[in-house]
Amino acid sequence: MDTSTTDATTPVTVWPVLVYDDARAAIAFLVEAFGFEEVAVYPDERDDRLVVHAELRWPGGGLMLGSRGAGQEPFASVPACPAITYVVTDDPDALYRRAKAAGAEVVRELRDEDYGSRDFSVRDVEGNLWAFGTYAGE
Repeated sequence: MDTSTTDATTPVTVWPVLVYDDARAAIAFLVEAFGFEEVAVYPDERDDRLVVHAELRWPGGGLMLGSRGAGQEPFASVPACPAITYVVTDDPDALYRRAKAAGAEVVRELRDEDYGSRDFSVRDVEGNLWAFGTYAGE
């Protein structure tokens, strides 16, 4: 399957899901620091500070997230825990500058890898690792 031709009309078929203690702060950070597009945010009926389900989009992909303790079981009992997410970008240099300007903690500086990718890694507001690079897979 050739995934190099995905665009905004290609349906997203893999949705990583992250759980945050403060999903609203995470959404704001992911939009500002990395350029994700906020598509949907649904609050918990019992406590509107909590997010049951949120969708953020990236060209060719998407991410779902929510608040720890929100929604129905078994999802409400999933703890907020560290995750590592790799995101393909065609301009890692600009994204690196944007992430740093938004206060992302750089854990691996922008660099050229021996396998041909140019990438960097940062932590988000709750410690999740985000790697951004040009490597789009085999």
